[in-house]
Amino acid sequence: MPLSPELVAFLEKSRWPSTLTAGQMDRLRQDIYERAYPSGAIIFPRGSLADHWFGLIEGMIKVDTVSPDGRSTTFAGVPGGAWFGEGAVLKNEPRPYSIVAIRDSKLAFVPRTTFEWLLAESTSFSRFVIDQLNWRCGYYVALIENRRLREAPARVAFCLSELFNPQLYPSTEPTLRLSQEEIGRLSGLSRQNTNRALRELADAKMLAVEYGSVVILDLPRLREFARQDE
Repeated sequence: MPLSPELVAFLEKSRWPSTLTAGQMDRLRQDIYERAYPSGAIIFPRGSLADHWFGLIEGMIKVDTVSPDGRSTTFAGVPGGAWFGEGAVLKNEPRPYSIVAIRDSKLAFVPRTTFEWLLAESTSFSRFVIDQLNWRCGYYVALIENRRLREAPARVAFCLSELFNPQLYPSTEPTLRLSQEEIGRLSGLSRQNTNRALRELADAKMLAVEYGSVVILDLPRLREFARQDE
């Protein structure tokens, strides 16, 4: 089946496909496919088999888990243009988290057999995956530090600025279609504390709060503020 124009454009904008040989690209085009999910859909529940690597063609998803007592913890938000899920695929184990669409989203699926074949056949693809893992590890270390040591405004600044990580999320637009409740979940804060933090960041002209979205006005300052005590 021919690839959709959206998937073709997504692959062209991604860094790694252009480094593949013609034969490797033919295999990718043959095996990759896409699916659409409405906002709120559970794309994969916790414990599902990690048999695909994902690309988020458009939309936004969150990676989260729910404790036995019903408390939800969001580990990361993933904006459109990103590739993710390589860790669980490499370990070949059930996913320790859920993947949930927080906007209408369209995903590209690369089967694990194709992913592993590309790792074995393409040095450049292997380098890309190593870089992904390295940056993602750094993100989670910073996330733990941020949630344990930072005040609410810095925590919100961190979660928003990390959506513009140049390696993991290279295509993020300045307008983030996230509600204050969603930002609170990404930051590990109550809605009330999130609201106060956003007002402080808006007063400092780092961002503007609009209905159902946040517009990033000064990303370098937002990043600096998130790490001001380091």
